[in-house]
Amino acid sequence: MTTATDRRTQGRADRRRHDREILALAVPAFGALVAEPLFLMADSAIVGHLGTAQLAGLGVASAALTTATGMFVFLAYATTAAVARRIGAGDRRAAIQQGMDGIWLALILSVAVVALTLALAPQAAAALGASPTAAPYAVTYLRISALGVPAMLMVLAATGVLRGLQDTRTPLLVAIGGFGANLLLNVGLVYGAGLGVAGSAWGTVLAQNGMAAVYLLVVVRGARREGAGLRPDAAGIRACARTGGPLVVRTISLRASLLVATAVAANLGDAEVAAHQITMTVWSFVAFALDATAIAGQAIIGRFLGAGDAPGARAATRRMVQWGIGSGVLFGLLMVAARPLYVPLFSSDPQVRHQLAAVLLLAALTQPVGGLVFVLDGVLMGAGDGGYLAWAMLATFAVFTPAALAAAALGGGLVGLWWAMNLFMLVRAAFLGHRARTGRWLVTGAVRA
Repeated sequence: MTTATDRRTQGRADRRRHDREILALAVPAFGALVAEPLFLMADSAIVGHLGTAQLAGLGVASAALTTATGMFVFLAYATTAAVARRIGAGDRRAAIQQGMDGIWLALILSVAVVALTLALAPQAAAALGASPTAAPYAVTYLRISALGVPAMLMVLAATGVLRGLQDTRTPLLVAIGGFGANLLLNVGLVYGAGLGVAGSAWGTVLAQNGMAAVYLLVVVRGARREGAGLRPDAAGIRACARTGGPLVVRTISLRASLLVATAVAANLGDAEVAAHQITMTVWSFVAFALDATAIAGQAIIGRFLGAGDAPGARAATRRMVQWGIGSGVLFGLLMVAARPLYVPLFSSDPQVRHQLAAVLLLAALTQPVGGLVFVLDGVLMGAGDGGYLAWAMLATFAVFTPAALAAAALGGGLVGLWWAMNLFMLVRAAFLGHRARTGRWLVTGAVRA
């Protein structure tokens, strides 16, 4: 007969087991995830001292570029979930083969992204409200950065393969090397070679291509070891595209919300958009840090469901939610306490610093909610619940957009915009929390039917 003491002892043992697994995946994932915002933070810090117009141009270009490439983040997320399910079902060869199909899809998609970015860079800068002084810098950065898009998309897909294989250590090592190279190249090209904003873009492109080369070496070596094919498989590529379709809708809706925020800030003035860029850079850094638990969730939940263990998936979700909220509290406090350390790195303009005083506090306010949102996002992605994620993000966009536009129209300025950003996070939390409670996402099997 099982006693209450036995149940408590078993509960503690299960929590410790989940904690070990979450930490083993999330800690290395944290380092890899923060590489992307660190690239942007390094670019912002280096370019920011060239002038406010240059920083504003970088802010607009970064928003356009991350939107153009960010809609394909499903290459990482869907690949992680699909590969993890195959691993849970005990079929490692099929898992790696699915990952290779994702990499080929990344290469195919990058051709269109590069062409469109090169052709439409001026229109993109204008659409995002870049001022006449900031627009030339935005166009320069966009057009050079387009050359790094194939590497960026391949990195996404290859990262998904390794995460699905329960390996977050290799992406960490690649990210550390990539960030170091990016920082050194940017300093050398921006100031040493005197290339300005163009030097920053070239440094990032070179670093991204180096990272892609390392990832390809690791994945191809694994494919050969398991006997998986390296040639493109049309059926497999189409399957990857179908799986990623709902996540594209979800990501476009997310990016559209962030673009609306950037456009509203840009129309407020150069100081406002520069301050918004800095706040978004810090906010993105913290978001990626909190997303480490979500990455662990994608891999763990996919593996549990692939093995047919729905109760294990639910128990792991409860523990990851606790981790997410606790991490959000910690990062929110750090965001506020560390302001004297990081604000001077980005700008010496007193107008920009004045704008930052209030909006950084607002950005910190909802970090615990962000921790919950990112974990549940990762859990549902790991379960392959892309359809619901697409619908929920579309609805969130429909709520956020009028709120952001109203904040500007009513004279709320940048502070009003960031109140709308906090509403954005609260609405996401409501939708994801509801889905998690229903249990409809708990679909087991090597492939989600």
